[in-house]
Amino acid sequence: MSDAAPRRSSDKPVVTRFAPSPTGYLHIGGGRTALFNWLYARGRGGKFLLRIEDTDRARSTPEATEAILRGLRWLGLDWDGEPISQFARADRHVAVAQQMLASGAAYKCFSTQDEIEAFREAARAEGRSTLFRSPWRDADPATHPDAPYVIRMKAPRDGETVIEDKVQGTVKFRNDQLDDMICLRSDGTPTYMLAVVVDDHDMAVTHVIRGDDHLNNSARQAMVYRAMGWDEPVWAHIPLIHGPDGKKLSKRHGALGVEEYQAMGYPAAGMRNYLARLGWSHGDDEFFTTEQALDWFDLDGIGRAPARLDFKKLENICGQHIAVTEDAALLREIEAYLVAAGLPALTEPQRDGLLRAMPHLKDRAKTFPQLLEKGHFVLASRPIEPDAKSAKALDAVSRGILTELTPQLQNASWTRDGLEAVVAAVAEAHELGLGKIAGPLRAALAGRTVTPSVFDMMLVIGREETIARLTDAAG
Repeated sequence: MSDAAPRRSSDKPVVTRFAPSPTGYLHIGGGRTALFNWLYARGRGGKFLLRIEDTDRARSTPEATEAILRGLRWLGLDWDGEPISQFARADRHVAVAQQMLASGAAYKCFSTQDEIEAFREAARAEGRSTLFRSPWRDADPATHPDAPYVIRMKAPRDGETVIEDKVQGTVKFRNDQLDDMICLRSDGTPTYMLAVVVDDHDMAVTHVIRGDDHLNNSARQAMVYRAMGWDEPVWAHIPLIHGPDGKKLSKRHGALGVEEYQAMGYPAAGMRNYLARLGWSHGDDEFFTTEQALDWFDLDGIGRAPARLDFKKLENICGQHIAVTEDAALLREIEAYLVAAGLPALTEPQRDGLLRAMPHLKDRAKTFPQLLEKGHFVLASRPIEPDAKSAKALDAVSRGILTELTPQLQNASWTRDGLEAVVAAVAEAHELGLGKIAGPLRAALAGRTVTPSVFDMMLVIGREETIARLTDAAG
């Protein structure tokens, strides 16, 4: 059984799946696994399925399931059909265990926990392997007691189990290091190791793309496929994500949940781009659209080394996506960010102003908080309260210049050239460079030092509001 080539069908349409456990938020590593599965299936016209592995009833919650779904929706990863509950399929898992029992691929084991521990203690004392070898493996059914039992897989004892992995290459497991795994517990409930295989088979999954922490599981799971005579999927075990220090990702490295990144103001397209690039590459391309990722993504481009989370790269890529996103779409995503971050919603005038200002805001912003800070001039209302840094620009001399400038703007041509000409003339009259007047103008118009060009701000807020703000500041 172990040396037989796995059965595969090459002409099947691609079907991938993401199978999270609903015990908490959608982890950033899980988000990347889902993305890889989504890209591989969608890029080939296949199906991307979602299975909720909710067999741990003590820890699985509807709230956690909903948090996972929200995270996937924010990333833009749509799935086909309804999410499947693993727990709801327990009867099917039991039926397969019974089928393997009937075929001789599995057996009833009546060994108690005390007996198993005694076996292991004796093995340790004698320097033998503590891998449990059940005395019931080849027992005559006539000798079976009327007692609780588990159903164990009859794993091969000799040779190797070989997994051909699209990322890890040929991986060999010595069969004398594999135990007869339990498929059905003594209370009649199926184990995760069995349920995963049955579900993947019944869902017609052709490619199992998951973290390489599951690589060892594949040897045991392959045995179930082979015992049942089922087509084995293409295996692809991807490296985990580490922190910038090369250690396993943990809370000390920053946000772990996908939704946290939305609440911090990263755009979904930028997050998709960055996560796709985390462990996968297409030449030297760093920035790419989702359409390009769908076209390019393949398992061959996934490396074996753990990927490192790099917030500077994330921000850089997100900034590029903000810059190329259509204004109205950007506004919609900003409004979703405000909800996720628990911040006040935009008023209608703020929405309109932000949309008008968007071409002047999105070029250098790497996150939505940065963009909104730069757009403070359209979000704030009179009187504009300058922050401590910009207030320094409003000394007595500067206020006098603003007082002089204000009436000249009344009749100015409200174009960039017209505004520049008026301000330049005032600056020249005072023998000042344009930059010396820009500071007080920023303070008056926005109350901030980091803003778009003062002329862009004037054009966005209009003549009446510009003059009113300058008058307030000069008074």
